[in-house]
Amino acid sequence: MDKMRKLFTPGPLGISMRVRQQMLRDIGSREPEFIETIRFVRKKLLEIANVGDEVFTVVPMQGSGTFALESAFTTTIPRNDGKVLILDNGSYGKRLMKICQTSSIQTEIMSVPEALNFSIEDITKRLESDQFSHLAMVHCETSTGAINPIEEIGTAVKAVSPDTIFMVDSMSGFVGIPMNLDNIDVMVTSTNKCMQGAPGFAYCFLKKELLNRCKGNSRSLSLDLFDQYEALEKTGQFRFTIPTHVMLAFAEAIRELEDEGGVIQRAKRYKENAEILRREMQQMGFLTLLDHSDHQLSYIITSFHYPKHKNFNFDIFYNKLYEKGSVIYPGKVTIANCFRIGTIGDIWPDDIKKLLSDIKETMQEMEIDLPIKNV
Repeated sequence: MDKMRKLFTPGPLGISMRVRQQMLRDIGSREPEFIETIRFVRKKLLEIANVGDEVFTVVPMQGSGTFALESAFTTTIPRNDGKVLILDNGSYGKRLMKICQTSSIQTEIMSVPEALNFSIEDITKRLESDQFSHLAMVHCETSTGAINPIEEIGTAVKAVSPDTIFMVDSMSGFVGIPMNLDNIDVMVTSTNKCMQGAPGFAYCFLKKELLNRCKGNSRSLSLDLFDQYEALEKTGQFRFTIPTHVMLAFAEAIRELEDEGGVIQRAKRYKENAEILRREMQQMGFLTLLDHSDHQLSYIITSFHYPKHKNFNFDIFYNKLYEKGSVIYPGKVTIANCFRIGTIGDIWPDDIKKLLSDIKETMQEMEIDLPIKNV
């Protein structure tokens, strides 16, 4: 059997044995126990988000987070007169644009360079100059590691254009980053990421008043959030085959989150992971892509520049770490050669310390002296 490896990636992420074990039994999707599991998951997610069921609902959707994003766009945006303003400062902002363009949704994009923050003033000016049915953005841009200020932007959006639907992709943010959904109309996230469930479905938080206006909007049968919601409310069941094993694991992941102490304690662990990682990496001479003093610097994932050393080769670096049991991730920015190290999932401080030990050993094997001089 292949050796167990720790995933220091933006996803899929490692999950605990207690969550993994829930996938070892079969269950029918129409069984009362499973219908109760779905009800439990939807109810608990609202509690975790600290929102009431009189205002919000949760609609799970089979597939990856991108499936759920596409379902949210194509269901909540009217077919004829919808227009979306997308805020982009990384690869996943650009993915939102591609989803809309593929579905022939009228789209404008406001871009800032990777690793930079949005100007609230520029956003409000753009909203004042035109009418947009939706404004969409990414919460944690894992291509760089930036956390975008969704609460501040949501407040600004509702102040300037209260009828504009504010939609947030919080795949890597929800649960890892404490957040307030008051000014968010649609928030999409995933079972894996900071919830530490198995990948296989995602879910949308939506304000009920909005969702109830969306019948007939969807450009897709399988991705129709309104129809999915209606079926769940009437029968407690999904319309199409659900990944039952993943749902059982996710219910256990919710219990595991509660046992850890909820969102605050999980965020505390992730922060400790990131602090240990950055401190030791900087002592080794690695440079972060983002300014370490910037309050938007994410503790979800960190991008590091390639060292400026003639012996450094990322493929060799990656493969040596992989053989030692530590899996990192290539970079996903255009402005620099970087690699990424995630600090979420079933990752604890001792795992970070093991990774750092592996990195030091690997640098020695590559004949790169520490600290790196980067000249």
